[in-house]
Amino acid sequence: MSDQSVSSLPPSSSAPPNPGEIKRILETALLTSQEPLPLSELKKLFDEELSPEILRRLLEELREDWAEKGVELVNVASGWRFHSRPEMQQFLDRLNPQKPPRYSRAVLETLAIIAYRQPVTRGDIEEIRGVTVSSPVLRTLEARGWIEAIGHRDVPGRPALYATTRSFLNDLNLRSLEELPTLEDLGSLIEPQGSMDLLPTPQPAAVANDAEMMLPALQSFPETESDDPAANDLLEYQEKTVD
Repeated sequence: MSDQSVSSLPPSSSAPPNPGEIKRILETALLTSQEPLPLSELKKLFDEELSPEILRRLLEELREDWAEKGVELVNVASGWRFHSRPEMQQFLDRLNPQKPPRYSRAVLETLAIIAYRQPVTRGDIEEIRGVTVSSPVLRTLEARGWIEAIGHRDVPGRPALYATTRSFLNDLNLRSLEELPTLEDLGSLIEPQGSMDLLPTPQPAAVANDAEMMLPALQSFPETESDDPAANDLLEYQEKTVD
């Protein structure tokens, strides 16, 4: 092939995209995805090998680009995603006026105990609550995707051990268990879910690793609620680095 014919070829489509183009591609993928996208999935968008550090930096820049808009980019347990800002929820509710489901006190107390004391068995929950935990209570939380059985305790009967899930963190827009807030900050975190209109005044004595103190504050939570600085042996299970 002559030099003239070579020079007439169009530029290679495999040329590395510039940072602006990378952000544009990331933005498009995230806006059109129904689920959070981890870095491992976002890397598949590009022919070139992009390091996690570069992707994180560009995602942070993209987050800043949307800082003044009604939608924000957040990093949750399962990856990155766009979602509406809390202050926009009142307007979005006009398009979908259905009220969020309200959960019983038994469901909310059970969730609080699992969140604070995980991993726990059904017997552990009953010992703390002082009453029997019915199967529908646990099924409700499992159906919501907030808890799951992660194993069995090595005692007679081998009861199931329950812990919170990655979806639980996603719903609170958190990346890991260590990011769960104190009770004082819990209201502002749950309120964006459109599920909390009866938040009681936080008790100063309610600390992040005392489920019994948390229970009274959770009794009137309509839908999504909890804190859990969980046991160290669960951190590796639920807070794997998003990549």
